[in-house]
Amino acid sequence: MKSDKDIENADTLEESTLHPDIFYKVDIVVIGAGQAGLSAAYHLKREGVEPGKGFVILDDEFSPGGAWQHRWDSLTLSNVNGINDLPGMGFADAVNMDDKELQANIAIPRYYEKYENAFELPVIRPIRVSEVTERNGRFIIRTNGVQFSARGIINATGTWKTPHCPKYPGWEKFKGIQLHTGEYKHAEEFTGKHVIIVGGGISAVQLLGEISKVTQTTWVTRTAPDFRRYKFTLELGREAVAMVEKRVREGLPPKSVVSVTGLPITPAIEEMLISGVMNRKPMFQEITETGVQWEDGTTLSADVIFWNTGFRHSLDHLAPLKLMNDKNGITMSGSLATQVASDPRIHLTGYGPSASTIGANRAGRTAARELIEFLEL
Repeated sequence: MKSDKDIENADTLEESTLHPDIFYKVDIVVIGAGQAGLSAAYHLKREGVEPGKGFVILDDEFSPGGAWQHRWDSLTLSNVNGINDLPGMGFADAVNMDDKELQANIAIPRYYEKYENAFELPVIRPIRVSEVTERNGRFIIRTNGVQFSARGIINATGTWKTPHCPKYPGWEKFKGIQLHTGEYKHAEEFTGKHVIIVGGGISAVQLLGEISKVTQTTWVTRTAPDFRRYKFTLELGREAVAMVEKRVREGLPPKSVVSVTGLPITPAIEEMLISGVMNRKPMFQEITETGVQWEDGTTLSADVIFWNTGFRHSLDHLAPLKLMNDKNGITMSGSLATQVASDPRIHLTGYGPSASTIGANRAGRTAARELIEFLEL
């Protein structure tokens, strides 16, 4: 292992690649090049932090696009649930909005690529951060490539890489197919199969509607869906974000925005309710070889169990910093609750209120400005 002095003496990126224990020094490392990470990088550069020397962005994808490049093929510009412009360049300036059938997993990565190039952002990829520790007042960022030493961190890893699948009894017995939202591509792959769709969020409802058009489906949720007859607006979205923000400021684990807003009854959902597609069943007790079984002994045969049960925040690489409290949350502070209260040198964009696309841009801007001020750059 190199000494602390050696770690602080890697002043060029090329030099730092010569030995796995020589760390490249920067002021700020942004982890993740999705919407929040790119927003933070844009504002760091705009505020005068030098790209490459003052900050870098580490991304574990092979190409631009963040989690969008992994979304299902049927998600197009005509049905995607809002695309938020990045600061300084609108989506319409980079992608032809007239092509409504253009896949989101093609259009948005194309936008992100043009954005990175236009603003010459110092994105390094593919590189995966495995661990962040602290030594002599600096953060030591270990990766599967170049190692880094930084004074501050903006973590923008989101949730897509950590899908949540509750392991019900009998999980390993099922002889059919089990998959998570993150693995879904298109409904036609399930034609002729009975699909149990688990989950009460927006993605579950959207995909239930899509899959039910080509095959038999059964919808299962842990709690009864909270349908509300209102039109979702930005104002309502901001109110929901504020409620999630209150939780993380108190150190509680964040809830999803949907858990606060409920599910608005859109024309598509109205049609599904009338047709019976949304005749929801309560959560089963266990999984069998051929399907599922409820507490009262009722069974149902199925070919596919499709888990739309959400994602967890991708924060395992920060575990050595011991940010988590005894409530299983992280106490947040700062003007938009992106700053870790116990260590203002760390900002988490994509955690809590900034996990939605509504808050990602503002979170990136705020994290950049507050960190610059705290580090006195």
